[in-house]
Amino acid sequence: IKRDKITKLVVLPLYPQFSISTSGSSLRLLESLFREDEYLINMQHTVIPSWYQREGYVKAMADLIEKELQKFDCPEEVMIFFSAHGVPLAYVEEAGDPYKAEMEECIDLIMEELESRRITNPYTLAYQSRVGPVEWLKPYTDETIIELGEKGVKSLLAVPISFVSEHIETLEEIDVEYKELALKSGIEKWGRVPALGCEPTFIADLADAVIESLPYVGAMAVSNLEARQSLVPLGSVEELLAAYDSQRRELPPPVTVWEWGWTKSAETWNGRAAMLAVLVLLVLEVTTGEGFLHQWGILPLFR
Repeated sequence: IKRDKITKLVVLPLYPQFSISTSGSSLRLLESLFREDEYLINMQHTVIPSWYQREGYVKAMADLIEKELQKFDCPEEVMIFFSAHGVPLAYVEEAGDPYKAEMEECIDLIMEELESRRITNPYTLAYQSRVGPVEWLKPYTDETIIELGEKGVKSLLAVPISFVSEHIETLEEIDVEYKELALKSGIEKWGRVPALGCEPTFIADLADAVIESLPYVGAMAVSNLEARQSLVPLGSVEELLAAYDSQRRELPPPVTVWEWGWTKSAETWNGRAAMLAVLVLLVLEVTTGEGFLHQWGILPLFR
């Protein structure tokens, strides 16, 4: 930005819905960079904090869902399963994070678009990728998949609603782990809507969002209500953080050191303990010349 002598900036986080833990963390970093640099702090800018309500984005999501539904033998019987990235419940209930409300409104808009195309499939929303011992937004994706299987749902179409690109949480968590869980839970037909990526309607709409915001670069939103109601809800880094993240609480770590119970972190530490135990047994075998490997003739006797 400094090298190119940019004087006006539009900040466009690639998260459709705003959350303290996603767009907010990026804005925190920008805030610290701006304050530490004389050039940046004087640069006029505006932020598009969320854009889930834009017509182009909604139509692009509906297009992808409609296309994937047609791959099922009986498209009208498929449950549409929106899986969003979770956030700690305290962010929503105590800090005023708008993520949950924006996510629910986003899904309502997409389903309204699908209904206008005579697609009236049942649908549900759940939250994935939780970490740590704190409570996250519910319902959880894994638990919901099991419940749907118990209720007799046979066809499920997963929609990664909060992701716009493919990565480990779509390619591994959804495509592998959740698919396997679904098939074990009695769901027979599984499908997944791809992330938007460079889908033309989506990219064109993002470009339009930036162009529409250009006249507001350097201008503060008149009110928080106005910012939320406009097609492109604008604001500055500081005013958005003041509105949504005034407490600046520490974000949860990406992994936990230890968690009791049958959890991923417990499995990790159990695996490490098992590897250490195997290593100790091998050392004892080699130094003492006794043990199972010697009895089976795998290792030679040193005595």
